[in-house]
Amino acid sequence: MRLLSLLTLSMALLGVGPARAEPSFCSGLVQAVGPGLQGKTAVFIRSCEPGADEPSLPLGLSTTAFVYDNALAAIALVACDRVDLARTIGNALARASTYDRTFDDHRLRNAYRAGPLDRDPALLPGWWDRDKKIWGEDAAQDGSSTGNVAWAALALLTLHQATGEANYLSGARRLMDWIIASATNGANGFTGGFHGYDPQQVRLTWMSTEHNTDVYAVASWLFRVTSAARYRDAAQTARRLLDRTFQGDHFLLGTKPDGSLADGNLLALDVQLWPWMAVPDAPEWRKALAFSERHLAVDGGFDFNGDRDGVWVEGTAQAALAYRMVGDAAAGQRLLAGLRADSTPSGLLNATRKPRLSTGLSIDPTGATTIPDFFYYKRPHLGATAWAVLAETGWNPFTGARVP
Repeated sequence: MRLLSLLTLSMALLGVGPARAEPSFCSGLVQAVGPGLQGKTAVFIRSCEPGADEPSLPLGLSTTAFVYDNALAAIALVACDRVDLARTIGNALARASTYDRTFDDHRLRNAYRAGPLDRDPALLPGWWDRDKKIWGEDAAQDGSSTGNVAWAALALLTLHQATGEANYLSGARRLMDWIIASATNGANGFTGGFHGYDPQQVRLTWMSTEHNTDVYAVASWLFRVTSAARYRDAAQTARRLLDRTFQGDHFLLGTKPDGSLADGNLLALDVQLWPWMAVPDAPEWRKALAFSERHLAVDGGFDFNGDRDGVWVEGTAQAALAYRMVGDAAAGQRLLAGLRADSTPSGLLNATRKPRLSTGLSIDPTGATTIPDFFYYKRPHLGATAWAVLAETGWNPFTGARVP
């Protein structure tokens, strides 16, 4: 102890101090969202902030709080032991499902207007079009994706596990019951949800591997907690789709609207990682991690898809957690160390390292157009930051358990 004290004194006299620990991703997330949540009852957090070279966000994102990002943030805050802040987002998810401007079936939209909620119907994102002099909304944001509804249910289940409060469990059950009633495709899996403007939305008949993973996770969790047979059956239905899309060493995106399997040349990183994170009794599915290394890895991380045009920060964080789950903690730590360069002064991580990242997917989920116009941009992003937190804390969002 005396030697340590003398060494410390000598370093101080020389103007040298011990190396400072890197700030945690938890601290960054709390820095970014805490002021907007503290002392509030129900709040949605805006998903993106303007990039370093942007004076403002595009109008279509300027007020947008995506449900997926907010659900992730709530789970990540629980992982950071900030249940007080997570409650505020969870309350917003539950309240938005209860009070909608058009529908009374307890669905959630894909996005809401960022900010506090009261007991009136939750406001949807939008903007004033000065040229047309009309209020504009986004058809995809107004819709209800099966996967996004499931992620909201995962957030509420995480809060129920953390607090024991029955209202979070009942909220998750309402969301899962909506999925069962609205998106079940017989015994084959669950369809994509709904797209478009009120009140006549389009039913999406394709099935997504990603969505069915989310549904499996929610249904399995609810069955563990409630023993209700319908949740066991829902988990089995979702599992059938996952079994069908697994191709021996990787997963396909899902099915086309006609039920045939999706094209094999379309790849997505999260589709390769999420199924085996959510399904513990399918060890063979972990081969998809090695497939991702061969087909999706780039210098410093992973791309969204197979064109390898840059680092997708959110997916790279998912891969860091995946490595931890398979026992390769060193690989996970290397990815996390690289993600520190993506931190911004707000505390959020940028979504990409390059100005723009392609996904190969279309914004229009109906299939009316297949133009690959869905991109990620170098902007501070709530979802990417939340996944970095989950990787850092070793939290599996599909099961609510920490990775050893």
